[in-house]
Amino acid sequence: MKKYIIVLLGVVFLSACSSIKVNTDYDNQVDFSKYKTFAFYKPDIDKVDISDLDKRRILRAVESELILQGFAKSDNPDMLVSFFTKSRERVDVNQNNIGLGWGWGWGWNPWMMNVGMNNVNISQFTEGTLFVDFIDKEKKELIWQGIGTGALRIENRDKKEARINEFVKEIVSRFPPEKKN
Repeated sequence: MKKYIIVLLGVVFLSACSSIKVNTDYDNQVDFSKYKTFAFYKPDIDKVDISDLDKRRILRAVESELILQGFAKSDNPDMLVSFFTKSRERVDVNQNNIGLGWGWGWGWNPWMMNVGMNNVNISQFTEGTLFVDFIDKEKKELIWQGIGTGALRIENRDKKEARINEFVKEIVSRFPPEKKN
């Protein structure tokens, strides 16, 4: 019974974690201050292997975040925005050995006592990765890419949408890159 409670607590703890690891890459020769408008690059987005509902959720979230940053959606944009996704099943195994012992002497000793516990926590979840690309429309070159990776939770529609919004916000908040003096 104790093992089941520990595993259950591990699963609850994992589902409570909302951390998203974000990495970015960009062309350091680009002047990002010249980009004021954006549009979505539909040919690439149409190829993404997720539901149309999730595509629209991601598009709305990206649009909302860019508008909050002062960019404007346009029919004649400075940059194009695209995205793609990947996912994989993850299994994490954590082993905690807790031991207590005391005694003296070499070899076997009847006065030696060793009490220990061995806890193994196993968690299985889907890890998703969202790539958000910004492309210079005129040059047709990738200028910035944000990559967010984290656990996906698909408990219900509202939580799924909230998780998508969280992914997008964490990624897009890092665009444009800060200038280095």
